Parts: sequence; C-alpha cells; structure tokens
Amino acid sequence: MNTDQKLGFINQFPLFSPLVEDEKLRLAEMMKPVTFSRYSFVYLPGEPSEQVYFLAKGSVKIGTHSSDGKEVIKSLVHPLAMFGELGLIGEEERQDFAQVLKEEVQVFVLKVEDFKKIMRQNFDLSSKVMNLFGARLLRAESKLESLIFKDARTRIIEFIKESVSDRGRRIGYEMLLKHSLTHQDIANITCTSRQTVTLVLNELRKSDLIYFNRGKILVRDMARLA
Repeated sequence: MNTDQKLGFINQFPLFSPLVEDEKLRLAEMMKPVTFSRYSFVYLPGEPSEQVYFLAKGSVKIGTHSSDGKEVIKSLVHPLAMFGELGLIGEEERQDFAQVLKEEVQVFVLKVEDFKKIMRQNFDLSSKVMNLFGARLLRAESKLESLIFKDARTRIIEFIKESVSDRGRRIGYEMLLKHSLTHQDIANITCTSRQTVTLVLNELRKSDLIYFNRGKILVRDMARLA
C-alpha cells in the first residue's frame, strides 16, 4: 500500500481530523497495513501492549474470560475506530483479547511510542484521544449499572436498540442492522445465555417488533421495541 492510499484512510478517520498535512504524512509513514483472516486473533492476553490499531474494514470483538472460562465481550469495534489503545495510558501487557468476527479485517498498526510523539505535538489530537477514553469509561459504567439494575430481556433489547441507532440504516419506518454476531456473541455482550437471547429474539419476532435472520436484524418500529 502506498502513501497516498494511507493518506486516504487517514483523511476519513475522524480521530485524525486535527492533524495538518505534514503530520498526516508522518503518520502515514509510521502506519503499517495488516490483514487478519476471519476468527483470527489480533492480540491475546499477556502480549505486550506496544501497538495501537485503527480499523479500516470488518469488525472486531474485545473481550476476556471469566474464572470459569466463560467469554465476556466488552465491546465491538467497527470501521473508523481505534482499539488496543490502553498502552497509551500505561498498560504494559494486554488484559483482553481482540478477535476478528466473520469477515476478514484490515487494520492500520501504529507503535504506541510513535502515536505518543504525534499526540505530544498536537494538543487537539491529544484532547480527542482523552475524550475517547472518557466516553468509553462512561459506557463501561453504564454497562455495569445495566447488569445490576436491569433484567436479561431488557439488556438484550437495549443492545439491539443501541446497535441499530448507531449503525442501522433506515428503510421507510423500519431500521435495518447488518451485523456479524452469533446469538452466543450477543449473550456474551449482554451477560446472558444463548438460550435467553434466542428466546427474546423469537418473542420479539412473534410480536412483529423485529424480523431477523443470519447477519441481519430489521426493527419494525424503534418506539415500540421495549
């Protein structure tokens, strides 16, 4: 991949909007494009937190495993988002894993130290990165509150509504979400079981609130989905 192609990606990436042309060129020279096959791991717990990843294509799940071996998905990463960034704030070894979902992923990889150099020279970029950390902390707190105060059905429905609101496409009065998740993935995100996810989705379909098949969820009416 040549420098112009890298610059094309950088210009699309919202996080990099504060950079001037010379800074973008330096960033392009530092970045390395890497492709990961479906279901492969980008990184695993215990590996050095020496790189930051910028997603260009595909989807990645960030997660961990509980003491009894159950997978817990902390977040999903979609194109034009950064992940693996905790090395920027002192993480030395990965605590989580990052795994590709069902489609091949393309990322741009940047060394933590190189990104820190650019951040030190651009206050607005540093501010955007810190705001990103703050937003993710708020989402983590919100998820914890949801686990404490909301039942499994509510958590599953709220996950669907948030996903559709963030990435869905309006078709008339309906909203269509294309995704790469299995029922087990949704269960691991909402801290429920695969059986509960299947039960809730079938109930919503029977009530004509949603329609779903593999890779797609169609919400008939967002206001009625509750």
